[in-house]
Amino acid sequence: MLRFLLLFLALVLTAPASAQEREVPYWASLRSDEVNMRVGPSENYPVDWVYKRRNLPVKVVRLMQGWRLVRDPEGTQGWVVARLLSPERSAIVIGEGVAAMREEPSESSDLRWKVEPGVVGMLGECEAGWCELDVEGRKGWVEQDRLWGAGEP
Repeated sequence: MLRFLLLFLALVLTAPASAQEREVPYWASLRSDEVNMRVGPSENYPVDWVYKRRNLPVKVVRLMQGWRLVRDPEGTQGWVVARLLSPERSAIVIGEGVAAMREEPSESSDLRWKVEPGVVGMLGECEAGWCELDVEGRKGWVEQDRLWGAGEP
């Protein structure tokens, strides 16, 4: 029993450290309604940009002691404190014109909604070039090439 308890404690206490070792690049999303992007990995560095969009997808490209170097959908890069990032996947609609959100992952499936570039939603599963997207409870399938934050980072 003591061995089990010691093993359990070792796993629990090392989990945050192993989470810091996640392989980059990877997708994340902004956890808060307001997130500062800084020019360096510390609160001593000036704020370069302030995001006011919870769930905006970002690509994490580097890790440093509680900070993450991220790239946003526009290509802007800077440092964000790790606690303000969520591992939950999201995506933003990109490209020209509206994107079709369909009932099933198929061009011939019924149209549910049309989503404009800039719309952010929570990402579900992806298959055959389509991804499930949930935009404030409106769910459907969008072509993967119209979504930044889907696929491999």
